[in-house]
Amino acid sequence: YTFTLAGNAADQAARAAAVGESAADAARRDLPGAWASGMSGPDVTHTADGQVEVTLGLKVPVLFPGAIDFPVTVHGHAGTVDERGTEDAP
Repeated sequence: YTFTLAGNAADQAARAAAVGESAADAARRDLPGAWASGMSGPDVTHTADGQVEVTLGLKVPVLFPGAIDFPVTVHGHAGTVDERGTEDAP
């Protein structure tokens, strides 16, 4: 489940970054609280070839507090076309 959430959060972050909005806000928008509080990143890169790439990490939350702790981070990565400034294109 964390893998699915990480991929979706990265997709949302990339889309937001592509249009000049906050990637972090977009990534957290749909995450349940336990996953949102354990998110690292997102790291946003605008590449020279007109792409936006985002990588973030989500910690797998504790299922039974005090009994089981998963020291695992699932990474999500997504990319899309950088749309910033395209309104000036011919």
